[in-house]
Amino acid sequence: MYIGGLDVGTTGCKLSVCDDNGKFIYNSYKEYEADRYGGVHEIDAELIFDAVCGVLRDTAAKYELKAIGVTTFGETFTALDEDDRPLLPSMLYTDPRGGEETKELCEKLGEKAIIDIAGVKPNSMYSIPKIMWIKKHKPQVYNNIQRIMLMEDYIVYMLTGTAQIDYSLAARTMGLDIRKKCWSKEIFDAAGIDVSLMSEPVRTGTIAGIIKPELAKLLGIEYDIHIVSGCHDQVAACIGSGVFEPGEAVDGTGTVECITPVFDGIPDSSEFYDKGYCAVPYVFDNTYVCYAFSFTGGAAAKWFRDNFGKDKSYKKLDESAGEDPTGILIMPHFAGAATPYMDSGSKAAIIGLTLEHTAADVYKAVMEGVTYEILLNLSQLESFGIRPEKLYATGGGARSRVWLGIKADILNRPITALAAEEVGACGTCMLAATAIGIYKNLISAKKVFVKEGDTFLPDKEKTAQYKQLYGAYTGIYAPVRKIVKEANYE
Repeated sequence: MYIGGLDVGTTGCKLSVCDDNGKFIYNSYKEYEADRYGGVHEIDAELIFDAVCGVLRDTAAKYELKAIGVTTFGETFTALDEDDRPLLPSMLYTDPRGGEETKELCEKLGEKAIIDIAGVKPNSMYSIPKIMWIKKHKPQVYNNIQRIMLMEDYIVYMLTGTAQIDYSLAARTMGLDIRKKCWSKEIFDAAGIDVSLMSEPVRTGTIAGIIKPELAKLLGIEYDIHIVSGCHDQVAACIGSGVFEPGEAVDGTGTVECITPVFDGIPDSSEFYDKGYCAVPYVFDNTYVCYAFSFTGGAAAKWFRDNFGKDKSYKKLDESAGEDPTGILIMPHFAGAATPYMDSGSKAAIIGLTLEHTAADVYKAVMEGVTYEILLNLSQLESFGIRPEKLYATGGGARSRVWLGIKADILNRPITALAAEEVGACGTCMLAATAIGIYKNLISAKKVFVKEGDTFLPDKEKTAQYKQLYGAYTGIYAPVRKIVKEANYE
């Protein structure tokens, strides 16, 4: 029996196939492009669905899929007309539109009220302000909208005809009541948005239905496929890592470095949200996750390799790294600062570099700097009662034994590499397989799908050295930020 995990990103979609023993056997991938011009950041939802149909046609011809789970990126939505056609391109979360509308909404409801309901600090990156922008600046378009859908429920709807969205994606709109697990009438009324345009919020891993017969025929599929609403892509990685208990977290090192911890209850500290953290409903009752992230995780290592080690692989670069802490402090804000600063104007800094240092030292210092940024976030989260004792490493960075050793030493806690390279697809397949009854629950699915690799433990001597260096690292941001502003680098 074969299960599919559909992972839709901003640059392409991938359909991964596994059997009911948790073994991944096939991937089909299609690319598409977003448009970024004149400050506008958009993507064509129809291009995304065409790519989904492409990977589905390819994969279903080779394997008889019993079910497919759908996982996508967040915030971005499409506005459909009566014929289910997008009325305009979809704004990405990085698109600047919606800033004034965010201020207007805060003036009506108050920032604290929105945070208490939606679990996020109001920001133009979320869907609600951007829908408000459409209503204000394109009223004729808004008046013709029949459905507003994020990418997950759009794809599920186009495949099945069922309009439903899981809680974790719905939370990325800034319009979900994360306690009641329903759309907030208070927020939608204040925003002037008709809540009936939205899909029905459902529990993560809910079956939407069978693929539409007419679509199946068009794609050459001669059997039924159950379509399952998955979740936000970061939540899928958490599920695929088997991180189900408070005290555990995923450390995903891709282009972005993201820590996703699980915790009980909803933080009530305004500072938690001021620092860019959020509360996202998870797969178990009264459990939530948040995202602590750096814009440049693997991207910082790639920057070094592409510019200073073009003839070397990451493996060769790792082999060149010394055993001891470098003593170089790199603040890796190469693309601005994410949590806990949320400062797009921040810039990277390198401190402590001398003529005695080598390229290998700087490479290792990049990995150290990214890890200091993780520790900064973990320290902040601990102040809110969220303290993951064990981390599970995923993404490209999880293949570097050197980096995993650095993380264990700096973070002073064990970190376990996971065997599966595609943990997001793994989590999506776990949801789909559980939804159709192959496994009793996600705990049972975890025993089959989640396979741990080596665990790296802290070296007490190195941890002590790094602790001193980290103390100095925490003092870098404020003075460097002052210099950046005075030099007009923003």
